[in-house]
Amino acid sequence: MKISKFLLNIFLLSVLFVSCNNDEPQLPKGDYENGILVSGEGSGAGYGSVYFYSNDFLTTESQIFKKVNNSDLGTFLQSLAFDDTRTFIVVDNQNTITVADRYTFEKLGVITTGLVLPRYMTIYNGVGYVTNWGNASDDSDDFIAVVDLNTYEVINTIPVGNGPERIIAENGKLYVSHKGAWSTNNIVSVITIATDAVMEITVNDNPDELFIDNAGNLVVLCEGLTLSYNADWTPNEKTPVSITKINTNSNEISAELTFGGGQYPSNLTYDGNDYYYNLGSKIYSINDSSTTLSVSELIDTAAGNLYEIAVKDGNLYALDASYTAESNLNIYSLTSKTMIHTFKAPIGASKIYFN
Repeated sequence: MKISKFLLNIFLLSVLFVSCNNDEPQLPKGDYENGILVSGEGSGAGYGSVYFYSNDFLTTESQIFKKVNNSDLGTFLQSLAFDDTRTFIVVDNQNTITVADRYTFEKLGVITTGLVLPRYMTIYNGVGYVTNWGNASDDSDDFIAVVDLNTYEVINTIPVGNGPERIIAENGKLYVSHKGAWSTNNIVSVITIATDAVMEITVNDNPDELFIDNAGNLVVLCEGLTLSYNADWTPNEKTPVSITKINTNSNEISAELTFGGGQYPSNLTYDGNDYYYNLGSKIYSINDSSTTLSVSELIDTAAGNLYEIAVKDGNLYALDASYTAESNLNIYSLTSKTMIHTFKAPIGASKIYFN
């Protein structure tokens, strides 16, 4: 009996010990976790860079890679990609991908061979896949670089059509939008990862942003080909512009929301069950089951150069890009539809990420 009570006491103490350990807060991973990262392409006025903003908006820090590593990333910084512990910084005309700790931004390595004008990267089952334009004046040398993330080497290439841009991975497949590099294109490539087999889906001209919605559809913003310009170099006429849905089982277009004349969105993002897109400086929103586009604006950002939007936790993030000085990151409440914060952002600010 005494032995039984003793064992019971030991058992209760062990449960209490495990419970207390599970309640302990996780140790910080680094200065740049729990925040927003904004990357900037850079220009003649300064190199590409990454800025940090804490989730509570109380802490901001500019050029975090340079501050940590005392080195620049070069121009033009195109995009970032992430795995659980690392960030991959794609600088297209340097033909490099710099690898850094995701939360401290300490440099871990660099991929310097096998890339030719890299654009965007996605990671699937521990392998990196990078869109490459190749020689931008050659329509036939574009490819996806397959990267071993242990050795930081390109171990394979997959030839694709001209101007591969955004890339995402889902259920053993890669989906690639082809904006056409310096020309134009109208395809989305579907690549079976196990075999490298490529098939093409024809969509409207210049597909760019793409994502998988909650129903499993591939959603693509097709920005259209500009046929003529106004005096201020804004588009005057384009080929059809649309939000296109593709059934990922059949690889066929299942729905298409086409914009009327003079309505030319350049950004599309997705949060919850809603799509958000812009017409000029104005933001619109529709439910992902909607069969019509919105006729009333959600927010007017008044941005002179609205380059990128993102939505998270009830806030809209919008980049007003400048190539001669720092840009602006403006943050709006979707509830009050008013701007709640504005911060300086990198030169040529172009992408928003949540870390």
